[in-house]
Amino acid sequence: MRRLAGLWAAALMGLALLTGCAAAPSTTSWQEAEPTGRMELDYATQFTVDEYADGSRLVTIGGTDQYLVVPEGVSAPAGLPEDVTVLQQPLDQIYLVATSAMDLFRSLDGLGSIRLAGTDADGWYIPEARQALEDGTILYAGKYNAPDYELILSEGCDLAVESTMINHNPEVKEQLERLGVPVLVERSSYEANPLGRMEWIKLYGVLLGKEEEAEAAFDQAAAAAEALAGGQSTGKSVAFFYINSMGTVNVRKTGDYVAEMIRMAGGSYLPDQPAENDNALSTMNMDMESFYQAAREADVLIYNSAIGGELQTLDQLLDKSPLLADFKAVQTGNVWCTGKNMFQESMALGDMIGEIHRVLTEEDPQGLAYLHRLA
Repeated sequence: MRRLAGLWAAALMGLALLTGCAAAPSTTSWQEAEPTGRMELDYATQFTVDEYADGSRLVTIGGTDQYLVVPEGVSAPAGLPEDVTVLQQPLDQIYLVATSAMDLFRSLDGLGSIRLAGTDADGWYIPEARQALEDGTILYAGKYNAPDYELILSEGCDLAVESTMINHNPEVKEQLERLGVPVLVERSSYEANPLGRMEWIKLYGVLLGKEEEAEAAFDQAAAAAEALAGGQSTGKSVAFFYINSMGTVNVRKTGDYVAEMIRMAGGSYLPDQPAENDNALSTMNMDMESFYQAAREADVLIYNSAIGGELQTLDQLLDKSPLLADFKAVQTGNVWCTGKNMFQESMALGDMIGEIHRVLTEEDPQGLAYLHRLA
């Protein structure tokens, strides 16, 4: 109880300090405010941004969660609905838990706005993020389900950016909000198109006041993928998977962005079958026998290292299941593994699509940054 009381005291003190620095109360009414436009989005479907004359931006995520981003020196309008969260700029003491967003901040030269992270130095494969954790520019503040509330409050955190994993621990989100820390749950992982996933950089451009920079960064990053998207099919099939500790095969659903990356690279994705009892998750589990029937004739196998770690040899793969020895790609030596960096470098999805295309079209592609062949 003493610790909780201390947290509340710190929170109240922080709120008092924030109030002292805030702009004067607004004389405008939300009921009278009308958007002057809406941000144009080419691929993203999981957020919208409405623009207002005073520079404010109303961000809607997943069709329900709303955040009013208010410029420095401007006050939020009176009569704002209780379910709209106000984010007062500058946002420069961010607790970043959603690892996929780190690369978006990096691309905006925005790492200086992140003070706290939910992943420690040894968990980062983005060099700048790892270095920032090592030199103390960014502090480790605990995982999504076990944050260091005292540190978060002492650092004056003005926003927690969470992935949808926080939905498994709603009490954490509630506690952060009770302590005065706004929580934004980002849904880029729900984007079916990889370019939509990258386009979330425009949302972070809104948060940091770098909308033009975000648009330019997106256009540059998307160009490589867009150039491949209209290409012809290679006629080759690809299975993307990993095997969990129970011996079950985890695959991407056919509507997932990784499956779309394979299609954009000129491949066809396996297993090409609808998921039963479909839900918001982008993956599904199959028993090995079912995976064998669905993917044994795949021209290329790509093993996902994100969960169980990277593999270097075919023997390591076959240790997980001897049945894989019968797969066409194993017999022809066309088995690949992702690097750990693949799922953190969110702005490099276009380059990743290019590498998959090279795997499908070149005999011995060299210099790949996100894939390596198992020998």
